[in-house]
Amino acid sequence: MDDIIATRGFSERILYFLREFRYLELMVFATNIGKYQLGRTIGEGTFAKVKLAVNSVNGQYVAVKIIDKQMVMENKLMYQVKREISTMKLLYHPNIVRIHEVIASKSKIYIVMEYISGGQLSDKLSYLKRLSEKEARKYFQQLIDAVDYCHSRGVYHRDLKPDNLLLDGKGNLKVSDFGLSTLRKPGDLLTTACGSPSYVAPEVIASKNYDGAAADVWSCGVILFELLAGDLPFDDRNLMSLYRKISRAEYKCPEWFTANQRKLIFGILDPTPIRRMTVTKILDDEWFRINYEPSAGIECKKDINLDDVNAAFDGIEGNTTETSIPKSPSFINAFQLIAMSNDLDLSGLFEEEARSKHSINETIEKIEVAAKDVSLSVERMNNSKVIEVTPTHCVVEISKSAGELRVYKEFCKSLSSLLTEKSGDSSELHEPVEITINWKDAQIGCSKKEENNMDNKELIRGYSSS
Repeated sequence: MDDIIATRGFSERILYFLREFRYLELMVFATNIGKYQLGRTIGEGTFAKVKLAVNSVNGQYVAVKIIDKQMVMENKLMYQVKREISTMKLLYHPNIVRIHEVIASKSKIYIVMEYISGGQLSDKLSYLKRLSEKEARKYFQQLIDAVDYCHSRGVYHRDLKPDNLLLDGKGNLKVSDFGLSTLRKPGDLLTTACGSPSYVAPEVIASKNYDGAAADVWSCGVILFELLAGDLPFDDRNLMSLYRKISRAEYKCPEWFTANQRKLIFGILDPTPIRRMTVTKILDDEWFRINYEPSAGIECKKDINLDDVNAAFDGIEGNTTETSIPKSPSFINAFQLIAMSNDLDLSGLFEEEARSKHSINETIEKIEVAAKDVSLSVERMNNSKVIEVTPTHCVVEISKSAGELRVYKEFCKSLSSLLTEKSGDSSELHEPVEITINWKDAQIGCSKKEENNMDNKELIRGYSSS
């Protein structure tokens, strides 16, 4: 008995020491921002980093996202950042990360948020692969509750995925990262193609006007499948093949899926939005309702105080329209690589950028000429084809598997020069074909696309790097 008491006392002292050490770790090299003492970095992205901090008044831990004003201004992201902050201030739900306040200095914007200690749901999936039915259902129930709450207030997330779902110390799910969200009246259709390729709805990547609620529900269905299966329903290294699978809802349920699980996922992953299950129908589903404990959000006041948000952006000049882009974007959102709409640029798909406004036949001829310029042979494959992304976009990958880089560079340079020449034939697109230039050093294809602007949509996500 004495040994048990001694062990328990030792354990308590260890826990006390760990708590004190955590506090001391936070205090070392701490910087004060208002009443908050900043500590170590817990996430970092292109335009922002997230630090653990403590409220010196009540000792509460918080997460502080620090955004560089100059970087935001140079990349014309003021509208997006302000929208994300304003949207999150509208939401008060146990399964949504809360913003406490916004503080600004001359060069930085500090967003003080609820600290979620359990990390991302994607991290848990990475080492567990798939969850038990009970745990998967619990997370899905909390996700649907949060999404239902958002939709009831006209907020559509548009980037739901495990990376943007955090877990608190009690194992409860919290939705984060509203950087791509939008605020609309119920029934209003959206037009901006955004999201993450494997989780995005078919109607979004097809460049159609779409219902934000239905698009969010699709993403929830993909997440449920991943929680239960340990794999994505739609996954392909080739973005165009991935697009086709999503558009046709081509997926296969693992053999361990129960009939009720299959029925629910089949209803959610319907490629036709009007037939897709709604949140209301999901809430009534037999499998969903097992051990269901609804999470109630708090009704927000009609007038939300955004004074701290507006003050944070005072003095920042520049165009704040959503479509503004930097002259030299420093990175590309993964979804933009699909480039399913005329507003997006396919150049990020290629090691070397080649732009062509020629017909497909002319483009093929120019590939042959460019290959001959560097003494390469050209062979047309019988089973090849060009993937038509939209009526004005056709894509073939260009890659180098081996051999001398200099020769490959010379080919790309020659092809780029040829493709920028004015076309002598204004004919419309014909049946797509793919040309593969086979030689032992590389595989080469071509791209035919219009030159368009790219809508830069990436900021730091949740507490992780972007």
